[in-house]
Amino acid sequence: MWNNISLHDPWWLMLLGFIPLVMWLRNKWMSKHGVTAINMPVQSSKTPLTWRVLVYKCIEPIFWLSIVILVVAMARPQSEHAEESVKGEGIDIFLVMDLSSSMLARDFEPDRLTVSKQVAIDFVSHRTYDRIGLAVFAGESYTQCPLTNDHEVLKEYLAGLACGELEDGTAIGMGLAAAVNRLKDSGAKSKVVVLLTDGVNNAGYIRPATAADIAKEFGIKVYTIGVGSYGQALAPVRRRTNGEYMFGVTNVEIDEELLKTIATETGGKYYRAVSAEALQQVYNEIDQLEKTEVEITVYKRYQELYYWPLITGLLLLSLIFILRSTIVRSLPY
Repeated sequence: MWNNISLHDPWWLMLLGFIPLVMWLRNKWMSKHGVTAINMPVQSSKTPLTWRVLVYKCIEPIFWLSIVILVVAMARPQSEHAEESVKGEGIDIFLVMDLSSSMLARDFEPDRLTVSKQVAIDFVSHRTYDRIGLAVFAGESYTQCPLTNDHEVLKEYLAGLACGELEDGTAIGMGLAAAVNRLKDSGAKSKVVVLLTDGVNNAGYIRPATAADIAKEFGIKVYTIGVGSYGQALAPVRRRTNGEYMFGVTNVEIDEELLKTIATETGGKYYRAVSAEALQQVYNEIDQLEKTEVEITVYKRYQELYYWPLITGLLLLSLIFILRSTIVRSLPY
């Protein structure tokens, strides 16, 4: 237990070295003037040894004990959870999310993007030992979050995704390339991209086939997901000057052949999700991917413990005040 306790400001303990000196000087002064700790004449030989006298004799030791405890509190004791390496079953995964305006289509409730974020967050919650990253794309792409074991941060990024922050369009090749670029130097034996889109590649200067070839060269498996119902859906058709989207009925167009080719070439699999339930099932299946043993470093975390000695010291001082105001306020002598 005590092996996990450390002090944030240990130099405060230097004050403890002055306590014996103060006690000696105080006792010397008291002996010279013939007074006790509570300014009573020293007549211990004439004072009957009662329980009140015993309480009185304990006051000074309690006082110095409280001072010692308060000095320890000032040194800020902390509970240290030591750094350790944990072996777990994990892989490196990069989520690639489409943020084109069509992701606001309302064939999902309330829309495709909201459902996709919720399901992705749930997926991340189940991948305890995986390093997971996030890339987003529309007419362009960028890495939102590099590979990390801090899943809480990643889930915050996922929850904050919104359409309209990137130039509109669907640059599938750019999104895939962003993820591949982050995974290619990974030392993990198993590297996976989960790419979700609802459209047809129509932007970007990297062709999806080229990005897929690079992924294959670096042993990166790509699972592709086409999200959207069949037929028509209520989706954004244009945008007002104030940034507000105007909706209209449009045809649902997903380049399934391209997504199937990317998945097949890299050893992955293509899925079509036409509802929120279907999308959840897709992620559940991907969650059953093969896993590779990896070593994860868990860094030190600290829990503040100073309040325990602080409270104890203050309670002891309060006890002394109460005793001097009541029980030992006056003693027979």
